[in-house]
Amino acid sequence: MFYDHVKIRVQAGRGGDGCISFRREAHVPKGGPDGGDGGFGGNVVLVCDDSLRDLARYRGRSDYKAADGRPGEGARRHGASGEDRELHVPPGTQVVAGDGRFTVDLSRPGRRFVVARGGTGGRGNKNFATSTRQAPRFAENGLPGEEREIDLRLRLLADAGLVGLPNAGKSSLLDRMTAAAPKIADYPFTTIEPVLGTLDADDRQLVLVDIPGLIEGAHEGAGLGHEFLAHVERCRLLVHVLDLAPLDGSDPVENFETVERELAEHDARLGRLPRIVALSKADLVPPEQARRALNEWRERLGERALAVLVTSSATREGLDDLRDEIFRHAPADEAAAWQEDDSEVPAGERPEHMVYRPADKEGFVVREVEPGVFRIEGRGIELLIARFDVGNEEALSHVENRLRTIGVIRELERKGFQSGNEIEIANQRFELDI
Repeated sequence: MFYDHVKIRVQAGRGGDGCISFRREAHVPKGGPDGGDGGFGGNVVLVCDDSLRDLARYRGRSDYKAADGRPGEGARRHGASGEDRELHVPPGTQVVAGDGRFTVDLSRPGRRFVVARGGTGGRGNKNFATSTRQAPRFAENGLPGEEREIDLRLRLLADAGLVGLPNAGKSSLLDRMTAAAPKIADYPFTTIEPVLGTLDADDRQLVLVDIPGLIEGAHEGAGLGHEFLAHVERCRLLVHVLDLAPLDGSDPVENFETVERELAEHDARLGRLPRIVALSKADLVPPEQARRALNEWRERLGERALAVLVTSSATREGLDDLRDEIFRHAPADEAAAWQEDDSEVPAGERPEHMVYRPADKEGFVVREVEPGVFRIEGRGIELLIARFDVGNEEALSHVENRLRTIGVIRELERKGFQSGNEIEIANQRFELDI
């Protein structure tokens, strides 16, 4: 099976907790705090790997987690950071975060992208020693790592794509022109998944992909080919394989327009891709009919096609010419083939990856949710509470001082807060004396 779409959940590692520790040495009567910091949690990283063909390795498992950071220790020993979790994906993989944080398009082998960042480690009690608080008995907790669902969609990277109706002869062409071994039979929909093959020259190698046959309505979900239309988008050149004498008696002209229409209605850019037309199965018609069809199609298409050739996989007629035309018209520079309508992407440039990150909301909001209970919302405030154990009196005192510095206490007083009332932050409630 060919898997080109999976959904997985990724979770980065949690940061290690800071340590509460005091020096214990002989002949040192006043040791002081020496708690070390916790280590960072591991990231979840996508790695573009050209040894992979599809996303099959992710079908049997849906959750992937990186290692947690180690907690700090005494004597100012910092905890080790958690190991990153690497997820390898084939070139052409598009990654969309379920929370809308980013869209990433990985196309070059070796590229890496962090899809979930590990939590930061907590600071040990050594960091909270001051002239008035020389023996702090609290430390920071490590923060949890990012967790999100991501959508992986593979769009094959190929130089040329073979398109056409079912049973048009695409698989036979791929079989004779490359070392690929596609399934070949005399019935429609023999090819049920894309098949890749390579064309080799002295100084270049091109990748061909056989796209499952397209039928009318494919862009709306009809037939098999609609599942793989997205793979055509990454091709730099199309080879439209057209049966000279269909066994079902259909009109080749109508067949050609059907496929072209489905491509254009899926994505208008496909209608602008350069294309070569290969009139296939020439061995099944008289030579005079093949020559006549060649002249008629060249006149009919004009500038719509770079070249029109008569081919036969059985006799190899025209295959060398087709190979030469593909090498001649496939751009040597990958970036030159990229066509992008988005005005934000300069014409002629193919981005390695695109990232869109909505800005985090800043500041905080105070609301009285019930008499004597005030809820404080804001990412910075929630992280502050996550850092400390508010059941620890020293830690709570530190949190109160931070809330006062940030301006939360002043806003609470403006809203009518009185000493002894409760505040709620990140689903935690506690009394606050001001």
